[in-house]
Amino acid sequence: MSTHRSAFPLRGLRPAVLALAILSGLGTAPSRAAEFSDAQKAALGPIIKDYLLQNPEVMRDAMVALEKKQKDEEQARRLEVVNKASTDLFDSSFQATLGNPRGKVSLVEFFDYNCGYCKRALDDTAKLLKSEPDLKVVLKDFPVLGPGSVEAAQVASAVRNQFKGDRFWQYHYKLLSTHGPIAKAQALAVAKDLGADMDQLARDMDKPDIKAGLEANMRLADSLSLTGTPSYIVGRDVVVGAVGYDELKGRVDNYMLCGKAECS
Repeated sequence: MSTHRSAFPLRGLRPAVLALAILSGLGTAPSRAAEFSDAQKAALGPIIKDYLLQNPEVMRDAMVALEKKQKDEEQARRLEVVNKASTDLFDSSFQATLGNPRGKVSLVEFFDYNCGYCKRALDDTAKLLKSEPDLKVVLKDFPVLGPGSVEAAQVASAVRNQFKGDRFWQYHYKLLSTHGPIAKAQALAVAKDLGADMDQLARDMDKPDIKAGLEANMRLADSLSLTGTPSYIVGRDVVVGAVGYDELKGRVDNYMLCGKAECS
């Protein structure tokens, strides 16, 4: 005698029981769906429809569960990328490193000089640098908002050859705080105002490693499925969006305490 569930007659099963069985996985895999006869498949539609109409919260709960599952899978995939690309993320030559270079916890920020959310989040980074002496902050150019953003990133990348640590932070802070569109002219003006060697800057901007560095950042962001700025990596977790100082500090503090974004 067959033990397949499709051998059981549909007649006699309560609609709620049958619908829950289908929703819980009986009909999710093609191999299981093939076990039903055409007559059984035809009978299932009205039963499931009736049950869902009477219990619409089932669909809501299913969508919530699906969204959580997708987020968990995406975070797991991103964690795999973070682990594989650890050197490129935290110790690349194509970045600005601020705070404590040997800090216990690293925070990486992907930003665009024309991003309004990045401008508003600038003081979040500034407060973290002041409040967390054991934090390493890494700035990654991610110029996604047009040619002007690419130009500004190219200038800033060349400025890093002259300005290190706090001095580059001054440059970054002033340029990102600039009102209106930012492109090459604005980025050069801030560099000149802060005392950069403009002749050296012009030579450095033409070096191939400037373009190579920006391309490396773009590939890295793409592998992490980053779709906007700002985006962060706190410890080993990817955080997308301007989530605010409290959220970032809470994650940093947890990594300091237990090595995870959330401590049990």
